[in-house]
Amino acid sequence: MTRVVLPILTLWWREMLRFARQRSRWTGALLQPLVFWLLLGSGFSASFQPPGAPAGVGYGEYLYPGIIAMVILFTAIFSTIAVVEDRREGFLQGVLVAPIGRTTIVLGQALGGTTLALLQGLLFLVLAPVVGIPLTAASVARVAGVSALVAFGLVNLGLLIAWRLDSTQGFHSVMNLILLPMWFLSGALFPVAGAPVLLEWAMKVNPLTYGVAGLRQSLYWTSATAGALPPFSVSIFASLGFAVVMFAAASLAAARKAL
Repeated sequence: MTRVVLPILTLWWREMLRFARQRSRWTGALLQPLVFWLLLGSGFSASFQPPGAPAGVGYGEYLYPGIIAMVILFTAIFSTIAVVEDRREGFLQGVLVAPIGRTTIVLGQALGGTTLALLQGLLFLVLAPVVGIPLTAASVARVAGVSALVAFGLVNLGLLIAWRLDSTQGFHSVMNLILLPMWFLSGALFPVAGAPVLLEWAMKVNPLTYGVAGLRQSLYWTSATAGALPPFSVSIFASLGFAVVMFAAASLAAARKAL
């Protein structure tokens, strides 16, 4: 047990220390979503009304859960790019020759990235009252649980890509090609209801759609504020399934990667 838990905790703690020493990552992961929220929320507030939502719901309020998902998404990108950098600097090779399984290595990396994403997502919650979303202990706990699932899935998706690539430029290109469309088609910017047929189906098969729906329901605890949403239990199981599949895929990619 010690041979498994200690490496996981060591890799997790390394991610915490590295993040604490790189203040630019805090700035990029928090300020960029904040700018998106302020610009889009103010720009569309006068012209966009979410289908099925009450008349008093503004676009900034509708967009808010999607911005939390964006915070998690950017943290996943910034944390998993470290795998490519560690390989180039030789640290990853030293870890791979240690007498521990590669699934253990992936789990330690994934938990580190998930913790960072969860902390930043919860930090962004302090802005909820600005758009009229009341926070309670129950809503914060629900958001934390859903955020952890979404973060674990996205971080493992990043690890799946990072373990296969050897350049940071290629990593950024692939991650932007995959993650940004996932966010755009997650219901963060516009709901599934009323979307064109092709977009509607793309949104329904997008796993992040259920993560954003879970965040939205966690904050409001009602579907009336956000329009038609899948049941909360469906959002949780879909997010959990995505997280498990991505962890298995990342572990398999790490197992197949040569030194």
